[in-house]
Amino acid sequence: MEIDTGSTAWMLAATALVLLMTPGLAFFYGGMTRAKSVLNMMMMSWVSIVVVTVAWVLYGHSLAFDAAGDGTGFVNKLVGGLDNLGLSGLVETATKDDGSGMPNLVFSAFQLTFAIITVALISGAIADRAKFGAWVVFAAVWATLVYFPVAHWVWGGGWLANLGIEDFAGGTVVHINAGAAALALALVLGKRSGWGKDPMRPHNLTLVLLGAGLLWFGWFGFNAGSELAVDGTTGLAFMNTQIATAIAAGTWIVVEKVRDGHSTTLGIASGAVAGLVAITPACGFVDPWAAAVIGILAGGICAFAVGLKYKLNYDDSLDVVGVHLVGGVIGAVALGFVSAYPFADGQEKGILVGGPISQLGVQVLGPVAVGLYSFVVTYIVGKIIDKTMGFRVTQEDEVTGIDITTHAETGYDLGTIHSSGVTSPNGPAVPAEAKKVDA
Repeated sequence: MEIDTGSTAWMLAATALVLLMTPGLAFFYGGMTRAKSVLNMMMMSWVSIVVVTVAWVLYGHSLAFDAAGDGTGFVNKLVGGLDNLGLSGLVETATKDDGSGMPNLVFSAFQLTFAIITVALISGAIADRAKFGAWVVFAAVWATLVYFPVAHWVWGGGWLANLGIEDFAGGTVVHINAGAAALALALVLGKRSGWGKDPMRPHNLTLVLLGAGLLWFGWFGFNAGSELAVDGTTGLAFMNTQIATAIAAGTWIVVEKVRDGHSTTLGIASGAVAGLVAITPACGFVDPWAAAVIGILAGGICAFAVGLKYKLNYDDSLDVVGVHLVGGVIGAVALGFVSAYPFADGQEKGILVGGPISQLGVQVLGPVAVGLYSFVVTYIVGKIIDKTMGFRVTQEDEVTGIDITTHAETGYDLGTIHSSGVTSPNGPAVPAEAKKVDA
């Protein structure tokens, strides 16, 4: 089939937008950590790009999207060999066979960016205390054993797709998947030294707002791009993304004002991300009024959900569970009530707009199945890594700062003035006569 140049151009742009989300996440997460671990936090996102790209090219695409959707296709591929190993077959078969006119390699690149950010999202739960090498190993194993199978279940013709689950852009595949894994990994590594006693506030809210802005910007490619075409549904997904995100951000800071007496920059950034997460599975299926409702629910519920870690006594450093797991569930389950525009075989409208209750059942089953699978496999993989190579840095390295002990760098080389001279964290002392530190 002839390539549709308009749709292909849009999908190339959307792919770049989604890839930008991972550096955006690095800023968002980096600003939320303490200053002594900002570089390590950002590196965990950046190295996810490297690790997942390699795995995707070698076998990830083939596992997620080439396996048959007959319930046994994924296992058969593992046993009998993988199509398009190394993406070799995607060049010769230039366009997808769905009539979209999109090159297969463009589709594969778009899906790769989803796999990358899903892995990177998990890292926020274990900030300040994970060995970098162990994270690299975990990223490769988790993508292989969890992300690729789940992407196949929902988007690659697997059993959840056959049941008619609706997940437009990854509420179940990305956010519930990553959120459940984050909870498991937080339990494996345990709490940070001094958690619950020492202040562990974000060290740079400017970076947090910058990261949230980049995530918001890139998310238009994430959601609107998931239509894989340029049409009315693309516009609907785009507009719903904006509506839900803005309203969730506003709802979060209203909750803060009523509950705490003040609205915060961290709150508006976190609320925006919660809205983005919740509208992700629903953006192409619901009317704008429903997107507004989803935004209100996400901003309000997630504002309270991030505090669950203190009541349940687990250290999810950067609130991956409270925002991504909870927000993803809100969006996925909401489709069982308000989905108005189902378009795939087996999908139905939500019960509030005349659909059957069976669709609500599927929208509950999907998050439960994916959440349990991700949690159990992640916990097992995390424990194996911890027992073999060790997953957590020593307490001494954690207290000193993981940036300097792991990467031999510091995020901020501002220098310290003493009576005897001016010392720099990354260099020798400067004589006191200098009276300044070079910018």
